[in-house]
Amino acid sequence: MPEPVIAIIGRPNVGKSTLFNRMTRTHKAIVEDIPGVTRDRIYQKAIYDERGFIVIDTGGLFPETNDEILIQTRQQAMFAVEEADLIVLLFNGKEGLAELDRQIVDMLRPVRKNLLYVVNKIDAYNREDRLFDFYSLGVDELIPVSAATGYGFAEFMEKVLETLPEKEVAEKAVEGLPGIAIVGKPNVGKSTFVNSLLGKERMIVSPEPGTTRDSVDSICKYYGKEYIIIDTAGLRRKSKIVDYSLEKFMIVRVVRSIERADVVLLIIDAREGISEQDQKIAALISRYGKGLVLLFNKWDLIEDLEKRYKELLSEVHWKLRFVEYAPVLTISGLSRKRITKVFSIVDEIISERKKRISTSALNKFVSEIAPLLPTHKGKKTKIFYMTQTDIEPPTFVLFVNYPQVFKPEHTRFIERLIRQKYTFKGTPIRVFIRQRSK
Repeated sequence: MPEPVIAIIGRPNVGKSTLFNRMTRTHKAIVEDIPGVTRDRIYQKAIYDERGFIVIDTGGLFPETNDEILIQTRQQAMFAVEEADLIVLLFNGKEGLAELDRQIVDMLRPVRKNLLYVVNKIDAYNREDRLFDFYSLGVDELIPVSAATGYGFAEFMEKVLETLPEKEVAEKAVEGLPGIAIVGKPNVGKSTFVNSLLGKERMIVSPEPGTTRDSVDSICKYYGKEYIIIDTAGLRRKSKIVDYSLEKFMIVRVVRSIERADVVLLIIDAREGISEQDQKIAALISRYGKGLVLLFNKWDLIEDLEKRYKELLSEVHWKLRFVEYAPVLTISGLSRKRITKVFSIVDEIISERKKRISTSALNKFVSEIAPLLPTHKGKKTKIFYMTQTDIEPPTFVLFVNYPQVFKPEHTRFIERLIRQKYTFKGTPIRVFIRQRSK
């Protein structure tokens, strides 16, 4: 199964963000820090005691309110609860039990999810008497912690790991078949594309953004070859939730589908062009090392095709330059224009992802790029040898004399040279610089 999800909820000012930061402090956000992509800290991947999980930080929860903003915050938090495998309900031990805490507990009683009741701002053993008030909630166990100082944090995390689902490897629906994930923001035509691909109306399709709900797997056969179509459906439309908030909360579902795929088809509305959400999803696909195809949908609605195609390629260059290796295809899910071309592209990408380059060929390549390497204090930088250590995605290690000289821009430059030589179409590649052992 994909990485489990933990949602931290509670009323305002109980320390949710502080606990979120402590749980995730040593790991990068899911959305990479790529120029042009705003870092979104509402979701973040974390690892504790070799267990991976995703943490959701939510806004303050207000069960009863007429304020429009607070209604949106409440609905976003409840969506996080719906997505989570484990809910951490946080209280403020310093302020004591509030009526709003009681309302939140009552609101969560019907929710059939693993739930931990955690009392924050208890920073010493002699402060644990602050727990007494909270037992009136009728809960079996309260966990004391100080998110700010770390008191009780190890015990809290032990309970978290004990409660999370057992660690498993994410598997495709049918072992051995290529997995193709269909992703994209709401209302770009994912359902119409999948229905055209499968040749049947498998899901409800509506012009209302986000009317499809859950990820669905289907087996698709094309010229005798079978594929698993992992459809990351849009979000069900919920009243009074702004689209931007919906898009943020869509990320967990996208991640879970990306994890299970070999190649991801990112569908973008050709009329609207590349949005910030498209950039974030592309960054996710790159981070997880999956193959990528950019599909510009609704091509039947474009008037000046040549002009628009050039504009979109320019957008790819500036907004998605970190995945410029991805093939671009213009399609129409409604008229089925060019949709079956994705299969030959997917086959090619899968082949590229499994490609291995011999060490002898790579060392010949190293001799060719030697004059292009940076220098270190007037001394020549040398690559002693280069080897490919893995596939899916292809991974390369270069052993050098001065590894500290190689900055991220140098690594990206070497990656471009590798692509010029060996292509690796549609797949990210990993390049690591190492000091040669003495």
